[in-house]
Amino acid sequence: MMIRRNRILRQSPAIRAMVAETVLTANDFIAPLFITEGNGVKEEIPSMLNYYSMSIDNTVAEVKELWNMGIKSVLLFIKCKDELKDNKGTEALNPGGLMQRSIKAIKDACPEMLVMTDVALDPFSSYGHDGIVENGEIVNDATVEVLAKMSVSHAEAGADIVAPSDMMDGRILAIREALEQSGFTKTGIMSYSAKYASCFYGPFRDALDSAPGFGDKKTYQMDYANRREAIKETLMDVEEGADIVMVKPAMAYLDIIREVKDAVDVPVSAYHVSGEYAMIKAAAKMGWLNEEKAILESLTGIKRAGADLIATYFAKDAAKLLNRQ
Repeated sequence: MMIRRNRILRQSPAIRAMVAETVLTANDFIAPLFITEGNGVKEEIPSMLNYYSMSIDNTVAEVKELWNMGIKSVLLFIKCKDELKDNKGTEALNPGGLMQRSIKAIKDACPEMLVMTDVALDPFSSYGHDGIVENGEIVNDATVEVLAKMSVSHAEAGADIVAPSDMMDGRILAIREALEQSGFTKTGIMSYSAKYASCFYGPFRDALDSAPGFGDKKTYQMDYANRREAIKETLMDVEEGADIVMVKPAMAYLDIIREVKDAVDVPVSAYHVSGEYAMIKAAAKMGWLNEEKAILESLTGIKRAGADLIATYFAKDAAKLLNRQ
């Protein structure tokens, strides 16, 4: 006679919800936003169906809508004009730059929204790299100096959390020291601690026109064959002052998310990147899978692996789906 029937706890929606080990909510999401110059601009990104690059006015309207849906955090990326790009990150430090104006506008319109900002030089670089280039090499220490100044500039504009995505060595400590010395003791750091050199970033680079002008990013982003290295990088970032650590990408790196989660005592975020978004959108458009089910299953899987926070282009869609449940 059978004394243990596991299917008893799966037999109805009510009981499945009651015993669910992983519960996805809108509080888990960080909504990435692409911002461009102009007024009234809302341009669909060709490789990211139903996702848009927007001017500040439309971005503010989007932020208000996200807040009303229960999404508490946005991550800002800006598209810098070509004529403002150089090899020093000059525009990144402009107090009146697009990033700085965007931060101020969002905080004025929706003060409670948690504003996170991308800290890297690739949107501002004439070479499309995350750092300063000298003799064909992306140099580390000179880049870190600019990233620290960039972080202070974002904090001055009102950013709650700066998010260095560059993978330069030692930048978390430099940013933390710069923030402390400038009096921004409440500004957090979400470090892209385990950011892999991945082909899944393609649509993102289309959106910001930030593809590298030469070579690739493998001398600073991580080799996707490596696992232990991710733990080393993450632990170093925590020691240097990171408040949140990130694994990027997410879906092909669930094992890394879990190992990082087990290794640290700070919140872990994961970036459900543009290529992962585009694959689901493309397959759904072809009728090969159910988009709504794929969204929730993918995000639940990322959270189940150990992510406390998920940066995802599906944030708005997922919040709508969860609100219907």
